Amino acid sequence: MTALPVTELTARARDIFQRVVEEYIASGQPVGSKTLAADGTLNLSPASIRSVLADLETAGLLAAPHTSAGRLPTDAGLRIFVDGMMRVAEPTREEQAAIEARLAGAGPVEAALKQASAILSDLSGAAGMVLVAPREQRLAQFSLVDLGQGRALAVLVGEDGAVENRVIQIGGALDPGALDRASNYITARLAGRTLAEAAAAMRAEIGKGETQLDAASRDLVERGLAVWSQDAAARPVLIVRGAANLLDDAALGDIERVRSLLEDLENKQSVAELLDSAREADATRIFIGSENRLFALSGSSVIASPYRDREGRVVGVLGVIGPVRLNYARVVPMVDLTARSLGKLIA
Repeated sequence: MTALPVTELTARARDIFQRVVEEYIASGQPVGSKTLAADGTLNLSPASIRSVLADLETAGLLAAPHTSAGRLPTDAGLRIFVDGMMRVAEPTREEQAAIEARLAGAGPVEAALKQASAILSDLSGAAGMVLVAPREQRLAQFSLVDLGQGRALAVLVGEDGAVENRVIQIGGALDPGALDRASNYITARLAGRTLAEAAAAMRAEIGKGETQLDAASRDLVERGLAVWSQDAAARPVLIVRGAANLLDDAALGDIERVRSLLEDLENKQSVAELLDSAREADATRIFIGSENRLFALSGSSVIASPYRDREGRVVGVLGVIGPVRLNYARVVPMVDLTARSLGKLIA
């Protein structure tokens, strides 16, 4: 069923619909006519309100989970509310200052990214997510350590001080000096370059016969550099914080939905693809429930915004995932603010 456009609602229906959505977002429970009539702001009897609720249900904006229950907004109804009726709660100067202080005090960019996901989780009461754009590490130091049994530990130190370790297979026994020669070659000749640049330069030198490395050392160099480029290409860098927030009292009443959502979050490749679809957005994007195939079963919403470096280039996406009753009016501007604040820290 196609939902009725908000422009075709009467003023009375519009007011009642807005009240239902706002009450549902606040409580997570279906909203009945007695609740709407109780405070007197609508100045209507429960019977009159019930008649309008029935019309809104027929129009595809509301649904009744049980015959005797109140109404809750459909995904289509939430979309209409978000796009045309929501009153955005802009962050205060104090909130903006607090967010910027938390990000700036986090330390290196990697720590700030993790802090951003934690901030989003705290602000939304749901789970915060940050998709880190592929950023090739630049080499500062590289070493290989013999582990025996045909294995070596490759240790990469980046220019930003980050240290990563990988175990690589090296075949049979090696001259101990081959490990040192390979390590010294990479550090001395390839430092300051990305992995892709280092691998290309290495292949060019070997192809021209300009390297003094023996065959065993050349093989170690190739294996040592390849392990990082292969690993980075196969694994999206997705930081998720606050998944435990999804297990609130309301969620526990629908444990299957929560289980489905947590399984979706485990599938980081699919979540990363969804967030990545917001990279080119001019503003914060909102995915509501069944609008997105990935979260159709879990009935979840995602609010996502790209973040840019100081030159305005999109370098990643951050956002929030939670139940469809997210407080969109508050979370949307907070996601946007966090994206802008994070961008100020990225060179």
